[in-house]
Amino acid sequence: MTNLIDEFRQGWHGTSQPSPLFSIGFAASCLVVATLARWGLAQIRPDVFFTPYLPAVFLATAVSGYRAGVVTALAGGALGIFVNFGSATGGSARLALLAIFWAICGLTIWGVEHYRTSVAQQREISKRLIREEEYRKLLVDELQHRLKNKTSTIHAVLHQVLHDQPQIWGIIDHRIRALSSTDDLIARLDGNGCDIKDMLRSELGPYGHVRFNLNGDSLFLPAKLAVSLALIFHELATNAAKYGAFSSARGLLQVSWSVSDDRLDVTWDETEGPVIDKVGPAGFGTKLLQSALRAFDGKTDIRFLKTGVHCTMQCRIPVS
Repeated sequence: MTNLIDEFRQGWHGTSQPSPLFSIGFAASCLVVATLARWGLAQIRPDVFFTPYLPAVFLATAVSGYRAGVVTALAGGALGIFVNFGSATGGSARLALLAIFWAICGLTIWGVEHYRTSVAQQREISKRLIREEEYRKLLVDELQHRLKNKTSTIHAVLHQVLHDQPQIWGIIDHRIRALSSTDDLIARLDGNGCDIKDMLRSELGPYGHVRFNLNGDSLFLPAKLAVSLALIFHELATNAAKYGAFSSARGLLQVSWSVSDDRLDVTWDETEGPVIDKVGPAGFGTKLLQSALRAFDGKTDIRFLKTGVHCTMQCRIPVS
């Protein structure tokens, strides 16, 4: 009995084709039930010949496929012609009703089979996407693991080299640990989200807490938006360390943000950095800044002023 229920469930859901024996038995059961229903209707309307067999065709097709539906339609038509429950015969009118019945059955079988095929295709696409997502997570976890190993190796090598210079080692050790904590924070964002202040402090901390100022209220960011902003802040901080405010002894950074309705506005403002005379062609970092917030109906505008880099970010905060 359990096997029959499983076959019915799998056939109804379209996950697998039932066995031929089950298909034949199920189609026959549908015909028996439809004939009994026709007998009951004949007590009121003896000229009802084919209508009760339409649900039988639908169910046979939905559970066992189009072949079972076609067989049920043919058998239902034959029963409607040759089996009588009462004095009504119908004559030529019954043949016309048979043609209409088979036409409706054909449309029903086509519609159900088309639906079954579409569902099966969508199921395969979903399975493929799930496999790709699992592979992506595996790859990201492996990359994070390798990044941690490399950071630990660099940390150990520098510790050995600077063993006799504790003052320099103390400065480097602090910054390496801060960078590592930033990587850990970004790795956790994918599932949890975080506060924008925690993100900025983690990202900017390695460059010295006196070098930047954060202006804005506490704001929790949903996971996907947090990841996008983390990538943007990391790119801007890296550029500031190479060419901007953090590359100068007097350089300062101010990051401000505000929320209006569901819109977030962020301003990244560097001062006292070196003057950038020439801006090269757009690279990966620039393309990342321009595209990272599009999924949130947002945009990023970056300008290279004489006082330093000025970047504004606007986006919608999704409902978490």
